[in-house]
Amino acid sequence: MKCPYCHQTDSKVIDSRDLRGGESIRRRRECLKCGHRFTTYERVEPINLLVIKKDGNRQEYSRQKLSKGVYTAFTKRPVKAENIEQLIDEVESEIFRSGELEVTSRQIGEILMEKLRQTDSLAYIRFASVYREFADLNVMRSEIEKLDEEDKLNGHNIETRN
Repeated sequence: MKCPYCHQTDSKVIDSRDLRGGESIRRRRECLKCGHRFTTYERVEPINLLVIKKDGNRQEYSRQKLSKGVYTAFTKRPVKAENIEQLIDEVESEIFRSGELEVTSRQIGEILMEKLRQTDSLAYIRFASVYREFADLNVMRSEIEKLDEEDKLNGHNIETRN
C-alpha cells in the first residue's frame, strides 16, 4: 500500500477492524520510511452495477462519484470522515442488497438523501438543492421549514442529529 505522504510502498499494519459485519476491513498503517500513519479500507469488489441516469444513459456505478457528492455536502460540517465513510457504506449496502444489475440515479439519490436527512440537516439541504434542482429560494425555504417541523416533532437539533 502506497503511503499518501511520501509514496513509499512499505508499510506495516498497526490495527485491523471489521466493518459492516465483516463486509470490509479498516486497517491503520504506519509507513516504514516516513513514520506517518494512515487508514486503508479493504472490501469485496462489488458487482458491476449500471446506473441509469436521468437522460436514460447508463454508466458504471462509481463509489468515487458518490463519495465526491457526499463529501461536498459535508464540507465544513462537524462530522468525522469515518462517519461519512460509514454513511457511504450504508448507501452502497442498500443499493447492492437489492441484487439488481441496474439502478436509477434517482434511487441512489433518494437513499442518500434519507441518510443525509438523518445525519445532518445542512448537508441534506446542500445535497437536495443540487439533486432536486431547487428552482428558487422559496422552494429551498419550504424544504427547510419541513425539516424544522420534523425536527421539532422528533426533538432534534436542526443542525446536526446525534
